[in-house]
Amino acid sequence: MQTLVGWIYILAWRLIRIVPEKSAYALFYFIGERLSKSDGKAVARLRSNLQRVRPDLSSIEMDDLLRDAMRSYMRYWCDTFRIPEWSRERIDSTVEVIDEHLLVDAAASGQGVIVSLPHSGNWDHAGAYFTGKGIHLVTVAERLKPERLFNEFLKFRASLGMEVLSLDSRSIVTLMQRLREGKLVALVADRDLSNSGIAVEFFGYPSRMPAGPAVLAIKTGAVLLTALVSYTPHGIHIHFRKVDVPSNGTLEERVSATVQICASHFESGIKKHAQDWHMLQRIWTDGDFKEREDVK
Repeated sequence: MQTLVGWIYILAWRLIRIVPEKSAYALFYFIGERLSKSDGKAVARLRSNLQRVRPDLSSIEMDDLLRDAMRSYMRYWCDTFRIPEWSRERIDSTVEVIDEHLLVDAAASGQGVIVSLPHSGNWDHAGAYFTGKGIHLVTVAERLKPERLFNEFLKFRASLGMEVLSLDSRSIVTLMQRLREGKLVALVADRDLSNSGIAVEFFGYPSRMPAGPAVLAIKTGAVLLTALVSYTPHGIHIHFRKVDVPSNGTLEERVSATVQICASHFESGIKKHAQDWHMLQRIWTDGDFKEREDVK
């Protein structure tokens, strides 16, 4: 089944680029709206996640939010399939940034920068924007099946100017080296349900998030920022916030406190732009959660 889905993605990557833009997005939005009315497992999970983000909404309002969220999710995929054809002018002119200086000033000074962000908006568009400014951006990618699909994602992000590392035991060493060289490391970090994830409180419930950004910041002294990427009618909006990494305590205590700060930043941004948080998987560890070491 994974192989079939992988080949569907690869085929879409080829075909959607040649479909007229308005038709392509209209099709994806239509699919998103139809999916929002289905009882599929992923859509049901998204609904339950959104109910914790926005418990104040009525049933009808939640239906509307779920529809908008699925439209946003499908917009992300349509963007992904089409962005290799976008001009530099289009990429740059469709990005709005709050507190961009937090990243740009640190990068200009030669200091390493880590950006930790949730699965929200289109982070590839954001990455392409900063590589266009001459900033060396490094990220990691989890291996996908089939291998051809993983390679397509590698080529896609490389075409946007990113250095992409395979997520394995050696990647942390390379990331530390890049930070000491003054590079930018961007990591999607709102979900790690493995037993190595750091326990946090997220919207009032227990969750786990990756230790990576915090560990890298503490061990290299790099600047740590969070970013919330959301959609605008014509592009994306990025909001940076600085993370004040605690200087006291054991390494474990400092990592835990830093990850919780990042989680709190994510929480405030996601609450404002819940429709653009593309979390169609389990995120909390209460209820019927069962420990699985292989979950990422």
